[in-house]
Amino acid sequence: MPVPKQKMSKSRTRRRRAHDALNAPATSTCSKCGEPKVPHRVCTHCGFYRGRKVMEIKEV
Repeated sequence: MPVPKQKMSKSRTRRRRAHDALNAPATSTCSKCGEPKVPHRVCTHCGFYRGRKVMEIKEV
């Protein structure tokens, strides 16, 4: 089984992990209702996508 020849330093490990942080998902506003939504997805608030009614939203 392979074993590292030398100990990996803390700075090298942390430098490698610098890009592992999670990013907040991108959001845009719905042109119909103005609610925040994920780009290129149907608005979960009103059910419109690119100006057309795509799905019915059930009122709770």
